[in-house]
Amino acid sequence: MREKIEALLRKRPGIKAREIASTLGLEKRDVNVILHGGLSRYRKDSSHGWSIASNRLGISLPGKWTSAADFEQALILGGDALRGPDKEVVIYLPHGCSPMIDCTARLLSLANQLARIEKDVTLDFSQCLDAHSYLDRAGFFEQLDPRVVVLPKRPVLSAASIYAGQSNTMVEFGSVDPLSSNEALVHKLTDKFVQHSSEDYTVAALTVFGEFIRNVAEHSKSPLAGFAGLQKYKMGRRRTHIQTVVSDSGVGIAATLRPALRSHYPALHQKYGEGGLESDLGLVTAALLKGRISSSGKEHGLGFKSSRELAHKHRAIITLRQEHFCIQLNLQGELVRAVPQKNIRPILGTHICFDFYVD
Repeated sequence: MREKIEALLRKRPGIKAREIASTLGLEKRDVNVILHGGLSRYRKDSSHGWSIASNRLGISLPGKWTSAADFEQALILGGDALRGPDKEVVIYLPHGCSPMIDCTARLLSLANQLARIEKDVTLDFSQCLDAHSYLDRAGFFEQLDPRVVVLPKRPVLSAASIYAGQSNTMVEFGSVDPLSSNEALVHKLTDKFVQHSSEDYTVAALTVFGEFIRNVAEHSKSPLAGFAGLQKYKMGRRRTHIQTVVSDSGVGIAATLRPALRSHYPALHQKYGEGGLESDLGLVTAALLKGRISSSGKEHGLGFKSSRELAHKHRAIITLRQEHFCIQLNLQGELVRAVPQKNIRPILGTHICFDFYVD
């Protein structure tokens, strides 16, 4: 409801509460609860018209299980937090909001990037203490820039550090060190993945998670730390959904690879040597599908061919987000379908999510 009201206020500032209710098909009392409950966010003029306070951008997540796709939709409705003119950004998690780990990774990355460029960032959990508790247990606040304001308050002691390694369903968010092999983190992800799938996937999982994390460590070129984590979800009585995320706030894959194209990959240079959205999208898609493409010209690269072993007899999805686009690879054995998405708000870096379903 909040996101619909804010979208309307952006289009028609100065609109009265009864008009908001009528336009959106809502009860006026429900509209007033939101408007009067966020007086630091909304402003009422002398004619009782409402608008969003200047220089403040509000983004509201939905009150349900919230995936990365839901998070992207909330960003579209809220506005351009990273590139827009607003000095202050408030992200609301309403009652009932349960962020999945792919959503959580993008929320964490965006908040840290906003703090890095000295925007005033607030994450408001006041109406959603369950999400606050879950993210504390998942290590979210350990990775969150200390300049980000957390409501009602930031945990004094991290539940993730107290109970690290004791969860049957998650691997807490861990930092990706660019100067390390990050073997401990790779093995944590692999062990938890294998626990909920099969030991037959041990080598493939080590390869895939190692490849994801190595690319973040080698190619990020960002002062902000990368991170990775895993969460298991239960779907009905028998089916399990495992999400593994690896994120950084760096320059992105296309910017990393393009300087090497002329000397090492002339055919790709001819097709994608020039920058731009379509060129970047094509280059990253080629890197994902073909593999063996790297900034150094060596045999290792950004392709995820090893992940097809994990996809054998199971539906697996790899989602890779860049600053201005997202690519989803739907894997079924040896079959791969790449689905691009271009209508998204900017978030720097590379954000990978591996979805795997186990019967």
